[in-house]
Amino acid sequence: MESVRLTGYAHGGGCACKIPPGELEDAVRGLVGQSGDHVLVGLDDGDDAAAVLVRDDLAVLSTADFFTPVVDDAYDWGRIAAANALSDVYAMGGRPVVAINLVGWPRETLPMELMTEVLRGGLAVASEAGCPVIGGHSIDDPEPKYGMAVTGVADPNRLLRNDAAQPGLPLTLTKPIGVGLLNNRHKQTGEVFAEALATMTALNRDASEAALAAGARAATDVTGFGLLGHLHKMCRASGVGAVIDRAAVPVVEGALDALRDGYVSGGTRRNLDWVRPHLRADVSEDDLLLLADAQTSGGLLVVGEVPGYPVIGHTVEGSGISVR
Repeated sequence: MESVRLTGYAHGGGCACKIPPGELEDAVRGLVGQSGDHVLVGLDDGDDAAAVLVRDDLAVLSTADFFTPVVDDAYDWGRIAAANALSDVYAMGGRPVVAINLVGWPRETLPMELMTEVLRGGLAVASEAGCPVIGGHSIDDPEPKYGMAVTGVADPNRLLRNDAAQPGLPLTLTKPIGVGLLNNRHKQTGEVFAEALATMTALNRDASEAALAAGARAATDVTGFGLLGHLHKMCRASGVGAVIDRAAVPVVEGALDALRDGYVSGGTRRNLDWVRPHLRADVSEDDLLLLADAQTSGGLLVVGEVPGYPVIGHTVEGSGISVR
């Protein structure tokens, strides 16, 4: 099993294998607008999870996330995928309470013992989050896939939303970016990057709690659409603009070398193409590719200052994103 390179069985890796944002929005455009007093957050603004009011003081959150192997180690892939799925609940200001596994497995190609390792990794991170994993669903699939559907709870009056950003506030980022570049390098060369693994397996629980404690009302997690893509979605939903200070954006160790050496995924280039019409940039093309890098299990992008995490820019009146 140690000789199996899981990334070789996937056309993409991690959140970089997501359907491009523009294509996805076109596909679901006619499905928005589901309303009702109990639906607090639906599909309209591309939030990280749905939120339904079940009691005056209780909202239930629902989300699902899965992807193809992002690293070769089965246990670590499971850990990353679980942290990524749980992140959607944290990005809404919630607490995960139960999860179920989602698995696609090429049963005639890869040993079932490897699938067990993937599930073990997912369970380890979910246990760290205090979220039981109870059952799930699996299919025989020519390409391995793993993730979770997660249910969470939150205070309906303290949700972190895409459409609640106000102008004139700092922008805080709680994890460094650049793991997409390192994941692509890992897929092509087999090199292992401990710093990337550490950030992808880290829960966004503490960052979410800190954002709520700081009074934040708007946030999202930074995953497959990159920092620029997720910021654009939040700005568009809220009717504000943003300014990003490239030098203030934290970058995971080794990512700049991977960028220099050309390990840019197709998903990252599609992200930048989608956001470019809304950009005003006074930085290099490589800087923009870094800011559009397709993250897997990235950090939270919070509107407001969150103690202990770097401020990377601020929101402004108007529209569009300026990068300087």
